[in-house]
This record gives sequence, structure tokens and C-alpha cells, in this order.
Amino acid sequence: MGSATDKIKGTANEAIGKVKRRLGKATGSLAMQGRGAIQEVKGKGQKALGGAKTMVRHAVKRATAAH
Repeated sequence: MGSATDKIKGTANEAIGKVKRRLGKATGSLAMQGRGAIQEVKGKGQKALGGAKTMVRHAVKRATAAH
């Protein structure tokens, strides 16, 4: 996936995870809270991966432009 796709999917997963976690808290469902927390972490990881891909792409462009 491209960096933008990773960031978009990460943002979506993070948002859905927050909703699940809050819904679980409101209903007293520890399982739902757990699934939401896991999905939030997954989203944060996807966003970080997208950011890393962007930084690498920019670093490669700078390095190749310097030669």
C-alpha cells in the first residue's frame, strides 16, 4: 500500500476502535472495549507506517537529487 492509503486506513481503524471502545464502556462489555483498543492500536500503527513510508520516499528523493 502507499503511504496515503496506510494513513487513511489507519485513521479509519483508529476512529472505529474508539467507537467500539466507548460502546463497550457504555454497555459494560469488556470484550468490546478490548477489541476497540486493539483496533485503535492497529490504526495508530498503520498511520505510523504511512508516515515512515513518506519520510523514506522524501529521503530517497533528496539523496538522488544530490548526485
